[in-house]
Order: sequence, then C-alpha cells, then structure tokens
Amino acid sequence: MKRTLLSLALGAAVSVAGITAASAGTLDDVKSKGFVQCGVSQGLIGFSNPDDKNNWTGLDVDFCRAVAAAVFGDGEKVKFTPLSAKERFTALQSGEIDILSRNTTWTMGRDTSLGLVFAGVTYYDGQGFMVKKSLGIDSALKLDGASVCTQTGTTTELNLADYFRANNMKYEVVAFEKADEVIAAYDSGRCDVFTTDQSGLYAERLKLKNPDENMVLPEIISKEPLGPVVRQGDDAWFNVVKWTYFALLNAEELGVTQANAGDMMANSSNPEVRRLLGVEGDFGKGIGLENDWAAKAIKATGNYGEIFDRNVGPNTNLKIGRGINALWNKGGIQYAPPVR
Repeated sequence: MKRTLLSLALGAAVSVAGITAASAGTLDDVKSKGFVQCGVSQGLIGFSNPDDKNNWTGLDVDFCRAVAAAVFGDGEKVKFTPLSAKERFTALQSGEIDILSRNTTWTMGRDTSLGLVFAGVTYYDGQGFMVKKSLGIDSALKLDGASVCTQTGTTTELNLADYFRANNMKYEVVAFEKADEVIAAYDSGRCDVFTTDQSGLYAERLKLKNPDENMVLPEIISKEPLGPVVRQGDDAWFNVVKWTYFALLNAEELGVTQANAGDMMANSSNPEVRRLLGVEGDFGKGIGLENDWAAKAIKATGNYGEIFDRNVGPNTNLKIGRGINALWNKGGIQYAPPVR
C-alpha cells in the first residue's frame, strides 16, 4: 500500500512539474526570441490584411500588437504568419506560431479536442450569405437549388448543411482551400452564393470587380464567436493573452485611450484606472509581466473600441456598427472581469 501511495505521489509530482513547465513555455520563449509570432488570415480586410509593402493591419493584427506591447512595451515586436483555414490549427499545435488571431470560431470541439484553448471573443459574428443583386433574391430562404461557394477547413460547411436541411432546401457545395480562391470563384460566376461569417462577407465584397452589384442577405444562420487561440496547458501564456484582451475592454469602459493613457497614469484618482494602468497593486507579477503591462498595450493600439472603430467601424469601408460587440453597459455583450 505504501509503495502504491508513493507511486501515486511521485506520478502526481511529475504531472504537476510537467504542467508547470508547459505553463512557462511560450512566454519564456517569446521573451527569449524578442517577438510574438502571430498566425493571421491570408488577407481579410478589417481583420488581418497586408498592404503592398507587407504591412499588416486589422482588428486581429492589432490584438497581436497589443499582446506584444504588453510583453515588450513595443507593439512592433510581432511577426505575422498568413495561414489558410486548413493550416491554422496545425501551425499553433506545432509551435510554428505563438498565438492564432485569425477570425476563428470558438466551438466545443475545437476547445476540447485539438489541444488548444480560446482566450476570449474579440468579435461576435454569425454566418451569412452574399448573392448578386441580379438574381433577385432577398432572403436565404429562397436559395433552394443554389450552388454555394465556401472555404474548406471551417465550420461554415457544417452550418450550411444544417441550415439547408432544417429548411428542406437542396444545394451544391463549391469548396476551395484558400479564401482568395473562394471569392474569385464567386466573382467569376462559378457559384450563385458565397457564404462565410458576415463580417467576412462585407470585407470580401470590397475585393469584387463590382462590389455594389452584390448584397449580403439579412439572415444570420449561426453563432460565430471569434477570438484568439493558444496551446492548451500553457497557463502563463494563456493568462497574458486573455488579460490583454480584458485590459483593452476595461480601458474602453473606464475611458482610457491611446492618447490619454499616460496622463491618466499620472493624474487619475480612480482606483480602477490606477490598478489597470499599474499605478496601484502588483497585478503584472501574476502574469509574468511588468506592472504597467496594460498601459503599454493601450498606448500601442488604443482600447477595444478604438481598435474596432479604426479597422471595421462605421467610418471604414466595411461600415460595421458595434451591435452586440458594444460594451455590456452600451447595449452589447462585451464584458471583462475587473483588475483587482
């Protein structure tokens, strides 16, 4: 019996040691190499898209810059790896990237069976449909018999099958691995309909030869909570990524912006602001960073609202309203735990 108990104790100790080592892994590696390797899309306007000089912009890109700034105090200490939907999880599992910030839907299957974990929802989305106005279709319920272009390696095909089956409609799938191939096929008339997350439809419509000749149908057929992903069991890195996201939300709620973060560090008497920006408390220590980690992130990218507005908001070509991505106290569902 004593031998059995000793074996169990040793096994538990080894397991705990293994977990501790895994927990420290990515953060230590990132600090050692001096940058964050961020997996992004192959080009989705508003979320992750390179210009002709390979300068990346977008909501998902800015989130990676915020993480880099939290760690290094510099939002430029990040490198981007463009990935297809099929490649993205393997790249994270293999260690090719440190974080996946690529308009990726949080599902139970992905969260429990791939050795990965989602660190939050940076954009609440839902799958929709785009058609050419010339078809005269104003509802997804009129798509019976349509050919539908979509991307492989996503939950889009499953949602598509569920929706058409539930509404007793038939359809034909025209699938491609790369997003650019999908939109090119739709634009050339190889299919009647293009389906993906609705935010993606607005972004991809801008790439069409005649964007104004196409329309996004009103129906949303699924829940698509999009957010950053890290490797499971790496709790230290998970905490950095998760709390960077929460810090950006808390900053918006507290009125801390890219422009005023420094002034608020020096002059604010609000204890919530002072804790967030590292003036009071010792919260950076708990995630392996300096006490002003959140201030560094906010100074690099602005708060969540600034990131949203700059990349996908009403004053961009996408013209997307905040909707449910507004803060909880402004009619939306974006909500962050407090720093205390």
